[in-house]
Amino acid sequence: MVIEEYLVTMTLVRSSLLALGLAAVVATTASAQSAPPPSDPSPAPAAQAAASPAPGPLDHVTLGVALEGFYQYNWNRPFDRINLLRAYDTRSNVFGIQQTAIVIESAPAVDEGRRFGARVDLQFGQATETVQGSAANEPRPDVYRHVWQAFGSYVFPVGRGLRMDFGKFASSLGFETNYAKDNDHFSRAYLFNFLPFYHAGVRATLPVSDELTLVYMLTNGIQQTEDFNNFKSNHVVAIVKPARSVTWTLNYYAGQEQPDGGQPDGPDGYFKVIDSYVAWAATPRLSVGADMNYVTNEVRKADEPLALQGTGLYARYQVSTPAALAVRYERLDDEGLFGGIEQVLHGFTATAEYKLADGFLVRGEVRRDWSNARFFTGPRPDDRRTHQQTALVGLVWWFGNKTGAW
Repeated sequence: MVIEEYLVTMTLVRSSLLALGLAAVVATTASAQSAPPPSDPSPAPAAQAAASPAPGPLDHVTLGVALEGFYQYNWNRPFDRINLLRAYDTRSNVFGIQQTAIVIESAPAVDEGRRFGARVDLQFGQATETVQGSAANEPRPDVYRHVWQAFGSYVFPVGRGLRMDFGKFASSLGFETNYAKDNDHFSRAYLFNFLPFYHAGVRATLPVSDELTLVYMLTNGIQQTEDFNNFKSNHVVAIVKPARSVTWTLNYYAGQEQPDGGQPDGPDGYFKVIDSYVAWAATPRLSVGADMNYVTNEVRKADEPLALQGTGLYARYQVSTPAALAVRYERLDDEGLFGGIEQVLHGFTATAEYKLADGFLVRGEVRRDWSNARFFTGPRPDDRRTHQQTALVGLVWWFGNKTGAW
């Protein structure tokens, strides 16, 4: 009897355990069927890269277009309406187009895997006649007249990156630049007009450190897209940043800048420039600058060289976000290299600027030039004066995706 009761009890226990196991299986199955499906795993990095749109062939190309127009009045009322010693604002009592320019650039970007690049600046207007229309420097000026800059670049893996440029490029001599939007004044300084505008050849730029960049150029000469003699000119530059707010540029240039006329015994004299300028952002609103240079030129080595000593002082104060005031003073002790006669020239310019939009500004400018000689023209050809005074309203437009200084 006892054995029978034991067997019955064990049978009931086994049945209960079996029932509990079946219930657990059923519950687990139902829970799995009612639960939401798991989310898809994150795609692999390669799949993400494939899904991202590939960069377009022109994504790294920047475009800039500029237009500079003005009206200017000269109180001397020169008979030929020419403002002497001016670079771009050469005409008086006219509505003039100082220059219009188109800039296309694809700059090297090593961090993006692109070591090469190129830049082309096309130029039209009065500026073209000043900087690129002289047959005294260009054997064939009409061929390159509207090409202000055109050069290709490659960055070699040397140090911090040795950049080599080949072609035609703006000169680094002098404080001011070609584009009015990047200067403090609408008219260009004496020194901009006197010093070389551009060179053609090879340029090497090597950033040595955060504080020092070295540049070397081997070129045809000054204002020579094509050479007019068999000599190549040398130009070395050091750009020093002793502080974040200070940039100091030192230039030395030397070359034979006399056309040889195709003769083997042509002039062998040298044109030499020592030029040093500094820009200092004294405060967030106030910036100042200075430019000093010494230039000599001789037709033949045996000749006594003519010299010019130049000084330029600059200051700009940002009154508000759209408004600024600027002044410029210059002194040139010229033995005849710039004006053609021996004289001491002075110039003072005062400018008020208002930027109506990012891409459009207006400048009002008053300028006085004076000399210790009767150099400036008056209403008659025989009326020479010691000064000229002008007033100008300049308008500058620029647009495109090119940012910063051009």
